[in-house]
Amino acid sequence: MAEYQGCEIPEDLWYDLDYCWVRPLGDGIFRVGLTDPSQTMAGRLQYVTLRSPGTHRARRKPLARLESGKWAGGVPAPFDGTIVACNDRLREMPHLVNIAPYGDAWIVDLRADDPAHALDGLVTGAAAVEGLRAWIDRYGVVCMRCAA
Repeated sequence: MAEYQGCEIPEDLWYDLDYCWVRPLGDGIFRVGLTDPSQTMAGRLQYVTLRSPGTHRARRKPLARLESGKWAGGVPAPFDGTIVACNDRLREMPHLVNIAPYGDAWIVDLRADDPAHALDGLVTGAAAVEGLRAWIDRYGVVCMRCAA
C-alpha cells in the first residue's frame, strides 16, 4: 500500500481520482467507498444517507449523501449501475468512514450496467498513486484518521 502525506492509497483498488475507490467483487458487482484523502477533507462525518438497493444510478449521480460539520455532498457513481447492497452500519456510525475508509466503511455495492467497461474511466496501481498524489497536493491535504 502506498502512502503520501499520511493518506493511504491501496494500489489494488480502482479510483476516479476525485472521491471514490472501487473494488471488483465478481459477477459484475463492484464495491464503492470514499478515499482516505476525501474523508479527511470532509471532516468527521455526522450523517450518511444511502440510496436504497434496487436504485439505478447514472455515472456521477450520487449513491449516498455524507454530512460533517463543515461539508455536505454526494458520493458519485463511478459508472452506470444498480445498487445491490448498502452498508447500513454507516447509518448508525457515519464516522466509520473516517476510521476505516477502505475496509468496514464501504458505502455501496453496485452492479454495473456494462461490467466489461465499468472500470474504463478509472485508474489503478502506479497511475492511481500518481493521480491521487497530485489531488492531495492540489488541495493541500494531510490525512488524519478519527478515533473510534
